[in-house]
Amino acid sequence: MELRQISYAHQVFDQIPGLDASPWNIMFKGYIQNDMYREVVVSFRRMMNEDVRPNCFSFPMVLKSCGKLLALVEGQEVHAVVLKFGFMINTFVGTTLIDMYSSVGRVKCAYRVFNEMVLRNVFTWTSMINGYVANGDLASARMLFDLAPERDVVLWNRMITGYIESRDMEKARKLFDAMPNKDLMSWNTLLNGYANNGDVEGCENLFEEMQERNIFSWNGLIGGYAHNGCFTEVISAFKRMLKESDVKPNDATLVNVLSACTRLGALDLGKWLHVYAESNGYKHNVYVANGLIDMYAKCGVVGNAVDVFRSMDKRDLISWNTIINGLAVHGRGNDALTLFAEMKNSGVKPDGITFIGVLCACSHMGLVADGFAYFNTMTNDYSIMPQIEHYGCMVDLLGRAGLLEQAVNFVEKMPVQADAVIWTALLGACRIYKNIDFARLALQKLIALDPKSPANYVMLANICGDARRWKDVAEMKVAMRDTGSRKVPGCSLIEVDDEVAEFYCFDERHSKSKEIYGALRGLMKALRSSGYVPDFMEVFQESPGFIMD
Repeated sequence: MELRQISYAHQVFDQIPGLDASPWNIMFKGYIQNDMYREVVVSFRRMMNEDVRPNCFSFPMVLKSCGKLLALVEGQEVHAVVLKFGFMINTFVGTTLIDMYSSVGRVKCAYRVFNEMVLRNVFTWTSMINGYVANGDLASARMLFDLAPERDVVLWNRMITGYIESRDMEKARKLFDAMPNKDLMSWNTLLNGYANNGDVEGCENLFEEMQERNIFSWNGLIGGYAHNGCFTEVISAFKRMLKESDVKPNDATLVNVLSACTRLGALDLGKWLHVYAESNGYKHNVYVANGLIDMYAKCGVVGNAVDVFRSMDKRDLISWNTIINGLAVHGRGNDALTLFAEMKNSGVKPDGITFIGVLCACSHMGLVADGFAYFNTMTNDYSIMPQIEHYGCMVDLLGRAGLLEQAVNFVEKMPVQADAVIWTALLGACRIYKNIDFARLALQKLIALDPKSPANYVMLANICGDARRWKDVAEMKVAMRDTGSRKVPGCSLIEVDDEVAEFYCFDERHSKSKEIYGALRGLMKALRSSGYVPDFMEVFQESPGFIMD
């Protein structure tokens, strides 16, 4: 029943004389279908005032509404009416009472109801066990589970899920192994349990054990890889899914694989997924479109991201945030701010993530005054409290504009403590403007936050090197050696022959490393012949050998 129909139904309802419980129940059902739980409770009170006797169908809907509203007092009042009219003998009513008390955290009251019930079926036992699980009392849940006279697949799965939610995969697996007549849902429940608890190997092993797999099985494996940062494995599993099974990917599959492409920079596969999505009915799917926008933007093909955004029939907040942030990060600040204005005009309310993109756009364009105006708009117009990320954007804005002293003053006046990201941004600005004094201040703060990180010394050494202050470079070199840590070399990714390969500076692991370095020497020779003189100082400073000399 739609909201408009609810209003019409209410008008008809008010004109019916001498009502019994049935019309009231119809109204309760309509309210619940539209998540209007408060109206159910209010109408029930009116029903009692008009001396209309509720029936066994009335109480479950009213009790469900009390649970949704966390309205304990009203729920207790309904409980009293249940007792008054003798409906405790009704198993459905008693089970809903258990659910209501469990949902508001009164699991002892729920058990009292359970204990007083004359007739209890498997749904009653499941509700009580679910109440214990939801309130973190797995010992009581397991005790009841073992006592249950009948255990269907739902009850088994709920108990297994309880162990999964408490991160006890050992007990979850043991109970799963003891479960008779396992269905595919049971296998998928445990599979997702391993994935969500970070046990990738357990997830893989269980997946291989499965005799039957559906889309939720494949999504469990692929989502497990994605959830745990195994993005290369996401792509491998997806290719295996297409090759070995008749199961077709759905929007959840495509979103996970697009996310992996984004993290790996696998643009060619991302483009193939775009064509696949459009060919298989996902052209107008908001989630897939958002994934495509993010993939194209983060892979640097911002024009394609804009094209996908413009082709969308419906857009949600994530759509706007993704394209605004994507444009801002790639220096298209003016386009980002134009879209932000379009977003507001379309009636979509921005959130904190939107303003990160807006402030980033101002930073890339050097719009200091506009940046502060937007920053103030967050709290004044939208009641969004700035987070550490927003303060970081403001520091970056001031730093890029060369206003280093203002940036330091801004950091000192922030209501939150600056983190390493903020001080690193300031340190980067100091390098651009060759300000060693503020760079040393930033380094001191970074050392206090993370004294073992060698990357901070490398950054300051680069600043000193740019200023040709070799004595300071030597000091940084000694200080970095004293930390006892090595700087982790930067890792790059490249897509070759439909595979993603990673490599480090001076890496020789690739099977064709000799050919690669031969081609690189040829490129350097060609560059020198055209008059280019490379500066090896920064490469030397940032390489692992920096602390070995």
